[in-house]
Amino acid sequence: MGDAKAGPPATRELTVDRTPEIRRSKPTSASDFVSGRAYCNEILPKVSRTFALTIRLLPPDLEHPVLLAYLLCRIADTIEDTADLPGSEKNALLSRLRLCLEDEGPDAGPIAARFENPRTDEEELANRADVVLDEFRRLPASQCSAITPWVQEMCTGMAGFASRYVEGDSKTPRALTTISDLERYCYYVAGTVGHLLTDLFASVRIAVTSRHYARLKPLATSFGLGLQLTNIVKDVADDRRRGWSFVPQELCDQFGIQPGQMHDPDRDRQARQAMDVLIGKAQGHLKDALEYCTRLPRREYRVRLFCLTSLYFAVRTLRLAARDARLLDPGHKVKITRREVYRTVAMAAIIAPSNTLVRAYFKVLAGKGGGR
Repeated sequence: MGDAKAGPPATRELTVDRTPEIRRSKPTSASDFVSGRAYCNEILPKVSRTFALTIRLLPPDLEHPVLLAYLLCRIADTIEDTADLPGSEKNALLSRLRLCLEDEGPDAGPIAARFENPRTDEEELANRADVVLDEFRRLPASQCSAITPWVQEMCTGMAGFASRYVEGDSKTPRALTTISDLERYCYYVAGTVGHLLTDLFASVRIAVTSRHYARLKPLATSFGLGLQLTNIVKDVADDRRRGWSFVPQELCDQFGIQPGQMHDPDRDRQARQAMDVLIGKAQGHLKDALEYCTRLPRREYRVRLFCLTSLYFAVRTLRLAARDARLLDPGHKVKITRREVYRTVAMAAIIAPSNTLVRAYFKVLAGKGGGR
């Protein structure tokens, strides 16, 4: 098992409702339905090529709700990541998105207006948030109920951090204060996603029984945290350029370094020591994510394949980052090759039904004994 986990502020239990009831939505035409669904499918690879690849591995009845959940999370993430948005405005827009998810909630007009002249594909998605919300409202009520509370909690958590932490710059990045802050931040942006997926799996797939659900939930936070901490490790240079450091001040203090010195060649030894702590935390959570995957029912081959592929990408990336002498180089980006991506998908497709093989491949990718 990994390190101590940042758990949700309140424990939720899902009451699985498999009835085909449709949530109330605003009247729309058939052409709106076709164009809205097409837009969601078209924008996905523009905002995440990797997720556009892995989502195809899911069963058809899960693919669309997971797609919409991802796009909603991406809109929240875009609001949080926009460097020229003041914290108060981020808070307001995230609160608006949270309200949009309520039954008969308002439209996303203020979000669309803020991103009226999009500079990136992510901002273009935020500008068309109502298209995604209209599609979301067409989902069965049980699926909306699985998605809504977790995206709302993500928005609440992001808004809280936006209010507390003002953006810095490349010379003096804004850093989280404590390791506990980091884990809580990761919970809001990724641990919530682990719970969202678990609740969706249980609401849509009959093979994911209440017994499976009870075994998966304790690991759902860690599943998300492992992937998020891996992203933080590999994107440490990118975050610095946009004025952020997710290496907490508390951790830097342990090694006699400041967040703004993480990319200073004269402080490379101390910086690597701090990064090694984050890498170790990510490794612990990824081991828990492996356990999560093995607890999915073997009958749910495509669900297991979807989760394992994301896990194996993270394991490959983290090992590469741990060995990369240029990890902290602002001009360098840690990235697994396209060939490694397709090799990983192919191998996962072969071994997904066998927990023994799933664990063995994890050790191969992570290195001897599952470590570095």
